Amino acid sequence: MATSQKKSTWISKTAGRFRKDGTLRPFRLIDQDCRNWLRRYPSDWTVFNQIVLASAVYVFFTNLLPGLTFAGDLYVQTGKHWGTIEVVFSTGLCGVIFSLFSIQPLTILGVTGPFSVLAENIYSLCETSLHVDFLSFMAWALIHSGWMHILLAIFNAHEWTMLYVTEFSCEIFSLLNSIIYFHKAVQELQRAQTELPTASFLYAIIGAIGTFVLALFLSYAESWEPLFHRYIRMGLREYAAAISIIFFIGMPHVGVLEGIPKGTLPVSSKAFQPSLPGRTHFYVKFWELPGPWIAAAMVPGAIITVLFFFDHEISSIICTIKRFGTRKPTGYALDIVLLGLTTALCGILGIPPANGLLPQAPLHSESLMHTAKDEHVEKTVLDKYGLERTVHEPVQRVYEQRWSSFLHAGAILAFIAPPLQLVLGLTPTSVLAGLFIFMGQQSLASNPILKRTFHMLTPPSELLELPAGVKSYWAIHAYTLFEIIMTVVIFIVTLTVAGPAFPVIIIALVPFRLLAMNRIWSKETLRHVDRWACREGTPEDEEDQRQASVASEGAGGVMRTRTVDDVESDREKGGESEDVEKGIGGGGSGSSSGIEVEEHGVARAGR
Repeated sequence: MATSQKKSTWISKTAGRFRKDGTLRPFRLIDQDCRNWLRRYPSDWTVFNQIVLASAVYVFFTNLLPGLTFAGDLYVQTGKHWGTIEVVFSTGLCGVIFSLFSIQPLTILGVTGPFSVLAENIYSLCETSLHVDFLSFMAWALIHSGWMHILLAIFNAHEWTMLYVTEFSCEIFSLLNSIIYFHKAVQELQRAQTELPTASFLYAIIGAIGTFVLALFLSYAESWEPLFHRYIRMGLREYAAAISIIFFIGMPHVGVLEGIPKGTLPVSSKAFQPSLPGRTHFYVKFWELPGPWIAAAMVPGAIITVLFFFDHEISSIICTIKRFGTRKPTGYALDIVLLGLTTALCGILGIPPANGLLPQAPLHSESLMHTAKDEHVEKTVLDKYGLERTVHEPVQRVYEQRWSSFLHAGAILAFIAPPLQLVLGLTPTSVLAGLFIFMGQQSLASNPILKRTFHMLTPPSELLELPAGVKSYWAIHAYTLFEIIMTVVIFIVTLTVAGPAFPVIIIALVPFRLLAMNRIWSKETLRHVDRWACREGTPEDEEDQRQASVASEGAGGVMRTRTVDDVESDREKGGESEDVEKGIGGGGSGSSSGIEVEEHGVARAGR
């Protein structure tokens, strides 16, 4: 009898998920996002000023230059199937589409490092094991990934996936990005050693280190006060990487250096044409792939879906965190549909797909920050005499508009023209290696794993006092070591035949964190080092609430923990209208969505 009642309850709850406003109600979030899109779209084109223009220029460099580094690597690792023209075409095309039709235009799209590693592994698999045409197989993988994205959006995946992600997984993913950047730099220099004479190779090392050091030096220009005007210091900081790259692109053409051979980005001097010799058009005859291989392509398609969904959701969340003061309604489901369509389109065109960029998205929002007119917040501070006083501080907000996304993506797309392709062809690969090092360093510097690693090397007497319940730093050190070991293991996996499966390992860390790690570390330790990625609080807080609810019910009390059923009940009573105002997931000005990520290493990964 009890078993029958439990089964009936489970069926009832499952059916409830598909009712109106239920978690799995098809198209619920897409419908909500469409209504929000219509409300905000006209005003997205009404804001244009010098800050927006400067942001477009800034994002142009921070998006294009790392993309060129991946282009050079992909050209070699995919047997010339993908090169500079394909990466530029994809970044520009997908960026323009998202700037026009996405619900969150602050998100920046481009070809990412993790996908480059994945594509290289899939190419190796096609060539050495499967003996199937890479572009056709990849086209079907991306087409499969496209409809999988759309399916996730239809069934409101944002609510039942990102709801359970903690910063533990985000920190590991961020550290993996840093390691991939450093590894790519080493690969570029290894190729230079193989292909260039000794003198050229030595200069390549100088160029790589010089590019990194100059970019790093300029990135701290704002701290040079009182040297220069503050706008000059801000400009040097914002354009640090671009200035360094332009400088070291020009250096080999001066004096005696002009005569030495230089390894540069391979580009096409002909009309708009793919990189692969013999390939004359930008579309793939994917329909010619045999049926069994079409079905087999669903496996890498599912892996790409996992990687893109996780990466794009995190990028969208961190560019609208509370610190940026966004007010307009936002959403995620509509953008996942759009991402699925652009991913499938890229597969058909035979170019690498673009998705949300982790460092560039928050950098875009950061570059659009301004002091809001006639807005102040009251804060209580202690003066030098120890007395409390109230001060009024100006409110900082981001310009929420589409012009910066549209202009920077359109400028990147223009570089598919042959004359501008030749300009890209002047870029030495050693300079791109230096940029890889710089991007890796910037990402690593803002990752809390690095800070906790320094704590491991600091005498206990010099460390801050721990909160009540955390007995010592040893448990925190063990947690940090575990994160580092897991990242290294995932990176090693990317170098093996099992490389295409590495996104699955990252996603598997989510249930591992919730179900297993509380058996290894105490609640107080986990509460101190980790928290939810998309909402306030920690898993341990919710566990305490559940235990208190059980104890209360057992004692005849009425206190209980809020569940998904409670949230759905609130929607039925009018809670949905509030979600429409703020955007599901909390992207509005009242957002509690995001990890104050700027303190925890994701949002400031590009600085």
